Amino acid sequence: MPVIDIVFSIIVVVMSVVVHEVSHGLVAEKLGDPTARLQGRLTLNPLKHLDPLGSVILPAIMAFINPKFIIGWAKPVPYNPRNISHQYGDALVAGAGPLSNIILVIIFGLIFRFAGPLGFATVSLYKLLYMIVVINCGLAIFNLMPIPPLDGSKILFSLLPKRARAIEQFLEQNVLVVLIVFIFVLSPILSPIILGFARLATGV
Repeated sequence: MPVIDIVFSIIVVVMSVVVHEVSHGLVAEKLGDPTARLQGRLTLNPLKHLDPLGSVILPAIMAFINPKFIIGWAKPVPYNPRNISHQYGDALVAGAGPLSNIILVIIFGLIFRFAGPLGFATVSLYKLLYMIVVINCGLAIFNLMPIPPLDGSKILFSLLPKRARAIEQFLEQNVLVVLIVFIFVLSPILSPIILGFARLATGV
């Protein structure tokens, strides 16, 4: 991948994970927890959310290794589950992040589809829009995996009986190994799925 494309992919990842994290905080706020707002994290300013490894280094490495599967993360937006009385509060807060990425896929997929008919289509614009769609498809699917600390695990284990807590603790204790295996071993399997959803969104 050309260096300029890597730079743009990192920018797209950063802004997408920022939207992802702010969405967690907004839903938590709606459910009664003001922690994210009180800590100044309900902002789209990337400097408030950047994680050097997850927001810059990992996306750059993956752009070189497999540009069809670029993921990343930002610093988690804090929330206090004790302030949330909803029975499925954890699942709702966790699900807000991937949902925000899916919404971005739909929005930019539609822009991609209508850029031509509206008369402002260029090769560069199509390339950028498609990059945004692919990256957000990847972020949504990645974060929905039931691996701590990803959102999918929080959704899954908030719905499972408490006896499943032992499985969650085991995964948390081995999280680094599990994530490395997932990212670098399973990414070739997930890449066609991600591209399939991207094509569905963009129509190409």
